[in-house]
Amino acid sequence: MRERGCRWAGTSRQERTQSVLFPERLDDWIDEDNPVRAVDVFVDQLDLVRLGFERAQPAETGRPGYHPATLLKVYVYGYLNRIQSSRRLEREAQRNVELIWLTGRLMPDFKTIADFRRDNGPAIRTACREFVLLCRTLGLFEEATVAIDGSKFKAVNNRDKNFTEHKLKARLPAVDDSVQRYLIELDRADRDPSLVPEARVQH
Repeated sequence: MRERGCRWAGTSRQERTQSVLFPERLDDWIDEDNPVRAVDVFVDQLDLVRLGFERAQPAETGRPGYHPATLLKVYVYGYLNRIQSSRRLEREAQRNVELIWLTGRLMPDFKTIADFRRDNGPAIRTACREFVLLCRTLGLFEEATVAIDGSKFKAVNNRDKNFTEHKLKARLPAVDDSVQRYLIELDRADRDPSLVPEARVQH
């Protein structure tokens, strides 16, 4: 056992009260091949006005709110990772390094997240569908197992896993149903948080 006042060589624990300097750039937190970068690039190139997102063009007066792109990134990330309620999305935006990077350290509260879904449901569904199709078309998340459209798959370029234009069109209803189910789950969890038990600690 380790005795008080002693420490193992090379494994001294840092005191919690000690000041720490985090990386000066948020970009240092995320590897170049992290899938969250695909979410960021995808949302930034979307025409949010065409998709029907409210407040995509900021008002000339009043304090600016969260840009729809920021909240959409939260939702696409939540969909990919099956984060099951607006309160959990709020919590992850405060502690999850990937979401902190994705939002640029903005931390919307759960009501803002839920209101965005209520006001932009069809546009969110369209954006999530386009993202899933883009991932499959371009073979993103290669050599990684990713939860997408409610199932887990490994990106392998063989005949059974390769998605042609015909296969993608045939898959559209399933993708739409998956996104819709996710948004319904969020609505249900927001109305009754007890339906979503706290995640178990992984040992």
